[in-house]
Amino acid sequence: MKATRLFISSLLALFFMTLQHGESTAQPAETVSYGPRPLFLVDEMETGELKEKLLQCRSQPARTTDFSIGHRGASLQFPEHTKESYLAAARMGAGIIECDVTFTKDKALVCRHSQCDLHQTTDILERPELAAKCSVPFSPASENGGKASMKCCASDLTLAEFKSLKGKMDGGNKKAETITEYLRGTPSWRTDLYASNGTLMTHQESIALIDGLGLKFTPELKSADVPMPYAGNYNQQDYAKAMIAEYKAAGIDPARVFPQSFNLDDVFYWIESEPELGMQAVFLDGRYRGNSLNPANPDTFSPSMQELANKGLRYIAPPIWMLLALDENGKIVPSSYAKEAKKADLKIITWTLERSGSLTTGGGWYYRTISNAIDNEGDMMTVLDVLAKDVGVVGVFSDWPATTTYYANCMGLD
Repeated sequence: MKATRLFISSLLALFFMTLQHGESTAQPAETVSYGPRPLFLVDEMETGELKEKLLQCRSQPARTTDFSIGHRGASLQFPEHTKESYLAAARMGAGIIECDVTFTKDKALVCRHSQCDLHQTTDILERPELAAKCSVPFSPASENGGKASMKCCASDLTLAEFKSLKGKMDGGNKKAETITEYLRGTPSWRTDLYASNGTLMTHQESIALIDGLGLKFTPELKSADVPMPYAGNYNQQDYAKAMIAEYKAAGIDPARVFPQSFNLDDVFYWIESEPELGMQAVFLDGRYRGNSLNPANPDTFSPSMQELANKGLRYIAPPIWMLLALDENGKIVPSSYAKEAKKADLKIITWTLERSGSLTTGGGWYYRTISNAIDNEGDMMTVLDVLAKDVGVVGVFSDWPATTTYYANCMGLD
């Protein structure tokens, strides 16, 4: 009996010691596995040294790596920014998971890719009492020049209303005449197999979940689709500050957080006002919009890479195609953009792998500068190899993190 009491006392002491050191006891780390897809991609590769190297790793144990970043979780097959998608990413070895941050009508921070994408990513249109609150109600394609029209925003709903929704796969049938037809719009290269019960997440809930998994965070402050200041008194800096405040309130080590934005003002605000987190702030480079930046011509980079670095920026994140080019022999090589970023000692992250469907016809938007070299699914691994070894990226966003995890594990990347 005395021995039993001593054993229980020891367990209690260990429990309270764990709490005092701020370690999560809510959820154990997930077991990591690859599934069949990475080796399917390797099998599709043309014969060569890279393929042989990757095949030699087929019996390697899977482990978590920060090189592998869960883009909206594991959104190739799971509803994006749901608990299920985040858990799937963790189970595929993503060391960093993304929550895109926007806000509700009552200014609660939630995880959505866009403030006004609820009609595409949730079941709101099937919920008449909530659909009635959408900024633009559903109207059929025949009444809108051949394209169905609607706009449902997080800012149309209170937090409680938002949390009552269920996540679905991103997509919609733009030629739809009815809501039912519109909701049958999942791209053919994705699946609805895991989309029956997507659990939407607040930003705080995503922090608790990812912390409990022992992983890192990359929240993206999304551009507001409503006029700012919102409700007359909630400005952009309030919004940027609120996102960081939720990590502080949760006691998260700043070294685990990589805040990101397409808005340079947000990034420089964090660098100047939140230096512990700001030193890991990521500039998502969208300067390609409107063709204002040509990745082959450094004269179009404004500000230049060195100017960004001089202002304290350490991480830059362009889309994949901006980092790659083809040489005179049709070989995939680093672009001038990639070379200039390295010259300025900027750490490079890129997006997004596994978001293009089949690669047999050039790979689409994410491969636009190298499309002539892309003609089979295995080329994804070749691109990943150039990004890692020649460009020197430190992380890759992927809609299916198992692919990047397998590569990183095989090549010994952390």
